Amino acid sequence: MSFKTTDLCDACEGAQVCELPFLGFGRRRAFAGDIRTARYTDGIGALRVMVNQAGNGQVLVIDAADLEWRALFGDVMAGLVARNGWAGVIVNGQIRDRIEIDKMDIGVKALGTIPRRADIGGRGEMDIPVHFGGVTFTPGARLVADEDGVVVLPQGLTESNIAVADAIAATAQYAAGSNTMVPIRR
Repeated sequence: MSFKTTDLCDACEGAQVCELPFLGFGRRRAFAGDIRTARYTDGIGALRVMVNQAGNGQVLVIDAADLEWRALFGDVMAGLVARNGWAGVIVNGQIRDRIEIDKMDIGVKALGTIPRRADIGGRGEMDIPVHFGGVTFTPGARLVADEDGVVVLPQGLTESNIAVADAIAATAQYAAGSNTMVPIRR
């Protein structure tokens, strides 16, 4: 991936930055794609449906905020995500099977790990806007993730149509000692 979240934030005033301390898992430490969402409410049914679908380079954003100290995502689901062509997964919660996931060609961002799994039972919800970390993750919006964080771009924008070169030049000029910042086009 050739775009950095830091450069995108500098170049795009409307970029939303998720304010959670995500950890990275899997061999892909950077990924981008259009958002699909799942919310854990009383079981993993919706999530099971989604990981078994073709990902087509999309990013699966999972809101597990209602799940206390249980893992919603593990090596079996990560294997399905990798096999079905998802670009990556963002989990607002805990995962498990870290060692196995770290060996897979997948990118996962989560808040941590815990060995106890979530209740399998109920359905949950999918393809609805979810909100956490100060960001609303809307299905179809563009998400970019790397080691510095998770960014959601303004509706209709992708990382390839944001001019980051001016922002990079302005930062370099400022760091070199110039007291003025070059204006950035938005």
